[in-house]
Amino acid sequence: MRVTTENRADIGLIGLAVMGQNLVLNMNDHGYTVAVYNRTVSKIDEFLNGPARGTRVVAARCLEELAAGLKPPRKIMLMVKAGKAVDEFIELLLPHLERGDLIIDGGNSHFLDTLRRTERLRDKGFLFIGTGISGGEEGARRGPSIMPGGTPEAWPLVKELFQCIAARTSEGAPCCDWVGENGAGHYVKMIHNGIEYGDMQLIAEAYQLMRDGLELNHAAMRRTFAAWNRGELESYLIEITRDIMAVPDADGRPLVEKVLDAAGQKGTGKWTGINSLDLGIPVTLITEAVYARALSALKDERVDAAKILKGPKGTFKKDTQPTVEHIRKALVASKIVSYAQGFMLMREASREYRWHLDFGNIALMWRSGCIIRSVFLERIKAAYDRNPNLANLLLDDYFKDILRTCQASWRRVVAAAVQAGIPVPAFSASLSFYDGYRSARLPANLIQAQRDYFGAHTYERVDQPRGTFFHTQWSAHLRDGNA
Repeated sequence: MRVTTENRADIGLIGLAVMGQNLVLNMNDHGYTVAVYNRTVSKIDEFLNGPARGTRVVAARCLEELAAGLKPPRKIMLMVKAGKAVDEFIELLLPHLERGDLIIDGGNSHFLDTLRRTERLRDKGFLFIGTGISGGEEGARRGPSIMPGGTPEAWPLVKELFQCIAARTSEGAPCCDWVGENGAGHYVKMIHNGIEYGDMQLIAEAYQLMRDGLELNHAAMRRTFAAWNRGELESYLIEITRDIMAVPDADGRPLVEKVLDAAGQKGTGKWTGINSLDLGIPVTLITEAVYARALSALKDERVDAAKILKGPKGTFKKDTQPTVEHIRKALVASKIVSYAQGFMLMREASREYRWHLDFGNIALMWRSGCIIRSVFLERIKAAYDRNPNLANLLLDDYFKDILRTCQASWRRVVAAAVQAGIPVPAFSASLSFYDGYRSARLPANLIQAQRDYFGAHTYERVDQPRGTFFHTQWSAHLRDGNA
């Protein structure tokens, strides 16, 4: 069916790739009429004659027709590739819109682009939302986690729709709420993806420790991941890892071992690392997870290096061998650090960009529908409910107690991995961060002395008030015979 002024739609959507199609069908299921447009027009017919057959979804053959067939104020959602395509479609749409109309970017855009677009469109009299959407194809179809931010006046226009199509917690709360102004929604999605990078790398390291260090077979590992999914580690990523262990290739051997060990990435983890450097927040585990993917991509170099660079054989020594339970505890402790670092970065960003992020509410939005959904997030929400000004999740009584009970296993696993020559960059980074964060005194005093020596950068003293700076002529002391 074609969209007309007589059958005006509630919302328009541009971009009929899998995510776009599934969101349209989700909206249709909840009683909304959606007008769809795609640059390749044949995809519109394929969609209406295929997955959308028998629905109230209507077709627009051009952007002018799309805009004309929407109820005012118009709401148009872009589900196109992040970057240049978003700006191009905004420019193409503007001549067909009126002041007060709303454009929504539902792609994985960089939050700085969303900030820029929000301000530019506000100056022209238009509303803009940049919303993170997590959950993949199935989430888009059945209920994703939705993280909207942008022009605050835009939220009432889509609040009911977004919360209708979003996933819900076991208590029935929608995994969608207003995050904050300009780029806040896409920023929170970026942090979600950064934590996802950390989670996936930690699980991969636990898998390698069991496969190579303990020499477990895939049936045993499947049983292990299944058991872990019934406890503190219950999550979507543990669940699918359990399933992956059970899938055979045509020859009956585990399919996962036929998958090339070169991981891809689309940029959100990298953006998280870059932003952490910009804001001076040490998200070391997430950054190591990004670098681990980059190292994995050097497949050919690694194959050559393996023939030249020698080390331990990769299995644990019997006298220092950690058990599966030790690995589980190390994974729990490291996962806490991963989330703690992500929330540290959001806390600093909230101050830097003046967003007033609600961290407990963000944890709730991630509780269902998204890739990092887990029972863990209930505990995070409870921590921020107890103390909205919590400086770090590691300081919450619940998480502090878990770290105390897991710490010995955590250290044993990292030490055994080092002795066996098994790389565990994420486990190691999380433990090093924990030890650094709990250290009242670090060796940075020497670094400051070095900086002052060669560059006169000055330093503060432990016996003087903070903010008072000193400079020493270090080399002069040596010339004067004071060495």
